[in-house]
Amino acid sequence: MISHSYSLILLGVMFAPKRAALSLPKNALFRTRSQFIQSTASVVFFSDIARIVSGDQSSVACAEDFVGKDVTRNTPRYVESEVQMKYGNDAKGNPRTRGVLVRRFTGDSSPYSFPPPRPISLVKEWPETPPFSKKDFFRADEGDDENFYNLPRLVYHIDEPAVASLTQYYRANVSPGSNILDICSSWVSHYPVEFPKMMKRISGTGMNALELLANDQLTDYEARNLNVNPTLPYDDDSFDVVTCVVSIDYLIHPIDVLKEVRRVLRPGGKVIISQSNRCFPSKAIAMWLNMNDRQHLEL
Repeated sequence: MISHSYSLILLGVMFAPKRAALSLPKNALFRTRSQFIQSTASVVFFSDIARIVSGDQSSVACAEDFVGKDVTRNTPRYVESEVQMKYGNDAKGNPRTRGVLVRRFTGDSSPYSFPPPRPISLVKEWPETPPFSKKDFFRADEGDDENFYNLPRLVYHIDEPAVASLTQYYRANVSPGSNILDICSSWVSHYPVEFPKMMKRISGTGMNALELLANDQLTDYEARNLNVNPTLPYDDDSFDVVTCVVSIDYLIHPIDVLKEVRRVLRPGGKVIISQSNRCFPSKAIAMWLNMNDRQHLEL
């Protein structure tokens, strides 16, 4: 178990014992930054999404540029790209699109440095019957989660130092050639830039299909509401590592989901759960809101 200052706490746990390719639509067009900045808020009705490279493609970081090199020195601090969204057709059948310029933290080349992980002694044994009640999983907003997460949020929910800390932890603790699953995923997974080229597979599942499509680190994804269906759409023993970034506090069936995580992990596999002191309080479970950071780790 390790803990960092900033807005992130990491928890690493060792467990013992339809593929949808990302691609650009045929009618995708490269647009200038000014054209995207001038876009209006009418992108609320999305039906398609694509990631478009901004400006000169030669200036954009590619994973193959860093394999075999000191990536922490050669990777740019940020990668900018444009997400173009198709939200319908006009009266003549022509596609109508808008887009957003997004900046992704690479987790490298930042001014932040972190001490080696510090082990923390936690509860070693839990009772066979979980000591929780139904009220522990109540939320202030019990409305439909799919409505809450309906619109893509192409923003960060943790700050850059937290992203850098998490990215560096992944680099140090995930072996090349691994099969990785990112649950409760979004448009970013915080993996090092070289991971898509170094790993066999990076799968993702999350609430918003459009955000998953915009995540350029995933090789495949499937949108799923784990609060409605707390199962993972993967075979037993499929992955070496499962990650969950600052989302465990939103699950109303976390034990069932973690049982599924164990099922899809290979013997000796690893789950890395990151926790933050930031959240949507209306959607976080009551038990989480009533605990401090140390108690979060004990969970």
